[in-house]
Amino acid sequence: MHKLVWLAALSLLVGCGHSSATPEPSVPALPSLSDSNPFASVSPLAYQAPDFSRIDDRHFAPAFDAGMAAQRAEIAAILGNPEPASFENTVLALELSGELLRRSRRVFNHLVAVESQAQRQALKAEYALRFSEHNDAIYQDRALFARLDSLMVPSQGWQREDRRLLEQTHQRFVRTGARLNEAEQARVRELNGEIAQLTNQFGEHLLAATEAAAVWVDDVACLAGASERQIRAAARAAQEAGQPGRYLLRLSSTTRQPLLSQLDNRALRAQLWRASAQRGSEAPFDNRQVILSLMALRSEKAALLGYQSWAEYRLDKQMAQTPTAAAALLSSMVPQVRANTEREAQQLRQQIALDGGDHELQPWDWFYYAERLRRERYQYDSDELSQYLEFDRVLEQGVFFTMTQLFGVRFERRTDLPVYHPDVRVYEVIDHDERPLGLFYGDYFARPGKRGGAWMANLVHQSHQQGSRPVVLNVANLQRAADGEPQLLTLREVKTLFHEMGHALHGLLSDVRYRSLSGTAVSRDFAEFPSKFQEDWRFHPEVIGRYARHHQTGTPIPSALLQRAVAAERFNQGFDTLEYLAAALLDLEWHSLTADHGVTDVAGFEAEVLSRHGVALPFVPPRYGSTYFGHVFARGYSATYYAYLWSEILAADAFAHVQAQGGLSRSQGEAFRRAILSQGNTDELMTLYRNFRGKAPDTQALLRRRGIVL
Repeated sequence: MHKLVWLAALSLLVGCGHSSATPEPSVPALPSLSDSNPFASVSPLAYQAPDFSRIDDRHFAPAFDAGMAAQRAEIAAILGNPEPASFENTVLALELSGELLRRSRRVFNHLVAVESQAQRQALKAEYALRFSEHNDAIYQDRALFARLDSLMVPSQGWQREDRRLLEQTHQRFVRTGARLNEAEQARVRELNGEIAQLTNQFGEHLLAATEAAAVWVDDVACLAGASERQIRAAARAAQEAGQPGRYLLRLSSTTRQPLLSQLDNRALRAQLWRASAQRGSEAPFDNRQVILSLMALRSEKAALLGYQSWAEYRLDKQMAQTPTAAAALLSSMVPQVRANTEREAQQLRQQIALDGGDHELQPWDWFYYAERLRRERYQYDSDELSQYLEFDRVLEQGVFFTMTQLFGVRFERRTDLPVYHPDVRVYEVIDHDERPLGLFYGDYFARPGKRGGAWMANLVHQSHQQGSRPVVLNVANLQRAADGEPQLLTLREVKTLFHEMGHALHGLLSDVRYRSLSGTAVSRDFAEFPSKFQEDWRFHPEVIGRYARHHQTGTPIPSALLQRAVAAERFNQGFDTLEYLAAALLDLEWHSLTADHGVTDVAGFEAEVLSRHGVALPFVPPRYGSTYFGHVFARGYSATYYAYLWSEILAADAFAHVQAQGGLSRSQGEAFRRAILSQGNTDELMTLYRNFRGKAPDTQALLRRRGIVL
């Protein structure tokens, strides 16, 4: 009996897939999943949205077990089919398998990210290895791969999406090790399990370290320079943490912290910066050995699969294709960006001297003096601007309005659907022809147990074949205003709302046949393109004229203030770009290590990399240090953090093209929707871009966008 058929049959009998006995089962039966389990069937709610009013943590493990067993049975049926392999009985059957498992895992993974607690973390750790083994059993199966491989021949009868699904599925098998011998496959399976456990451990350490490193302040005088609104928010955070009368400065995910631009107390700025930059480098949440172990395992796996490094393995399916190409892109920008940063640094030193300071420029000084210089040069006060950036108005009159102008969609609030937290709001998205498109969930405010940063996620993927319409989320970590205070935003936070909506629209406007090709199921260095494309609309006159109004009086933002704010956006772009380049190069270098790399000192390796690439300025640390670089050591960006810049090149080029063709209009939005957003991963991604733009992109629009060249 073929090994996967045997595993499937055995697991159906005993319900676990592990046994030392080898009797042939006579009447296999699926492990039962109670009808009371909300994952037992597709949700009856609108758009198959998860019924969070019924979902409880006790439902996940039974759903996971039943889901894996069901998929094993589905795979066994494919292998047991006596007919020759065809698209329907092999490729499509694979595409449709595992729906129960996906349904339960999507919800679980989201809840772990937004409401982590000990029980969920334990369950995540418990199943990390089991999920890895389950995946490997499918994608390393030689008989299953042989059926797919037999279909990889030229055929005139294939539909475009059918062919693309076959190619992408075949590639996944190859990259999982379907062509390896048994011993090599066994080692890859071991590595996958160990990698899954280590990435989970890194994420747990990072979450705990970030919460533990939050800075406590007892004397409000130490917060001089912060706005009254920010001080009240810090007081509220302390009260929520059970210590009323104190002030709590929680950390954001990056090295930089928002209050560094405002706190007059230099010692407190240094304390806040060090708390951020030292995360994950001390017990009990030390990530240094986790990184070294993870690099050894990833390097070994890449070598087994025929690649020189993990970076080479990862980039083989990206637009950049090779680490050399990605590094060349980053390195080509370093001289101009560094020169820009040095000029900015000299201006800050002059400001320090004017203030009577005699200290060297340090990382915790940069944003403080940059903000001072910004105010003097542009007569621009970020807190003054925030008075015109009230959250609800920015979201609904800014972000939603722009999407309506471009794509004809509108967002209608739904209060009848259950959510997992009172902060979460739900909107139904309606197309220009009144056709319902999907659901949009917004979860915007920071809270304990919520992963830092901002992101988009899918709860249901669009698929014509399965008759499913998209349910997507945007998640952010805005610091909630104190009770009774307006929820005001910074320009950076406005940018985040537009950015994440770009991801959401990529999912919502998907118009493809197969789930695996829908929406954001594209390479990492293309996925950020639609989101970065949306960012620039925040300054479009028609858009900002609707959302930028004083939260008390409703008066439009003064044109002079707006002009200063727009000009100030390009200020400090040397720093912003260099800190990103440093992090992206650090990621590529970690993952370009070979299996015998011999690196033992995380901090030493980081310093050497930054120096070698010419980005080791002491006052410009990487956006993420290694020990808290969750993108690449805990999530899906390993070796591909460069993708943000690669995608921004596409976005800047595309946005400049749209402006030249008429700007904010349905015709331009429809062209972008038709060529990019609706297509998912149904064709080569550069082909999709060329179909929209008419040519390949260049970097000039990006450099102008960032103000590095005029």
